[in-house]
Amino acid sequence: MGGAVAVGRIGGVLVRVHWSVVVIAVLLAWSLSSQLFPTSYPEASTLAAWAAGTVAAVVFLLGVLAHELTHAVVARRNGVRVEGITLWLFGGVARLQDEAPDPGAELRIAGSGPLVSLLLGVGFGLAAGVLSAAGFDGLPVGALAWLAGINLLLAVFNILPGAPLDGGRLLRAALWKWRGDRLWATIAAARAGRGLGIVLIGLGLAELLALGSVAGLWLALIGWFILGAAFVEEQQARLTGSLAGVRAGDVMTPDPDTAPVGISVAEFVERYLLQRRHTTFLLTDATGRAIGLVTAGRVKALPRDRWAQTPISAVACPMSEVPVAAPEEPLFELLHRLDGPTGGRALVLDRGQPVGIISPLDITRAIERSAFSRPATTTRSPRTGAQDPLVPRR
Repeated sequence: MGGAVAVGRIGGVLVRVHWSVVVIAVLLAWSLSSQLFPTSYPEASTLAAWAAGTVAAVVFLLGVLAHELTHAVVARRNGVRVEGITLWLFGGVARLQDEAPDPGAELRIAGSGPLVSLLLGVGFGLAAGVLSAAGFDGLPVGALAWLAGINLLLAVFNILPGAPLDGGRLLRAALWKWRGDRLWATIAAARAGRGLGIVLIGLGLAELLALGSVAGLWLALIGWFILGAAFVEEQQARLTGSLAGVRAGDVMTPDPDTAPVGISVAEFVERYLLQRRHTTFLLTDATGRAIGLVTAGRVKALPRDRWAQTPISAVACPMSEVPVAAPEEPLFELLHRLDGPTGGRALVLDRGQPVGIISPLDITRAIERSAFSRPATTTRSPRTGAQDPLVPRR
């Protein structure tokens, strides 16, 4: 996600924070400190209200972090690789590198986050109740009560049945278990998410127009995000279905062109880029070891007047950032790793040796071929036997 900065690792999970989190933290602290707390506790000083509001906003964001970390930890325990988590405008995202192996794992991964939010809400509520019963009142109790409410709201909202929310994952797990068809379950959950997004947009706009509430605008924005994300998820699911059974080795361009590491960009263009039909080259050292990947796009990004004095290695994508795959790896498992500095390209390695390159054009051709090679089929419901409109034709 652009604009996100890595802040460290927790339990081995890389944590990134998007700049929009700062905006949310400031807005939350301002709303609590200048509106909610002064109205509810007029006897409190301005400094105390700001201190309570700031602490409550930070603790809430830490709760969101705990929610996403739990997803990541449970995913790893179920054999799913985790790239990291990112906190941003609409909460947090746990980026998983693999699909859940079965419906049970999907349920555990998806349900763990809302469960943590629920437990936090109950814990803060109990703490507020204990303080109140002990005779304490004022800002501390108010801040704990607010944290209890917001975490409970987060838990309830996240289990709404529609992708990309956790509730959409729970719905997919249930449908997957019922029908035994992960693709159909994914599309169904995505369509539910699109419906949920439309409903939230409608409710938000109605609240904004009828009451003039800014909260209505925020609800509509969340609905818009869910609608867009659900649409993308459905398209990705259909793409995955169209590539079922296709391996990386089936679509790669074999024997990638190579270029030596010790030349300038100008020499690379003259001797290699303009003399070959490919636009992607594997950069190698004197021993033939792969150093990086060079694309025409990365060369064009460098001003032409700097080509002569710039070594080609300076514009190459280092191997640490190049997506790699084995020839037998399913192509759809590679797709999510292609969003990076290589422009959608991946290197195919067989026993550590480069044997091919996969480009966006190779993937497009694979998708087009699949439309001709797969006969149209109809999947029938195990209960009614009727054709199910949610099942894509293959």
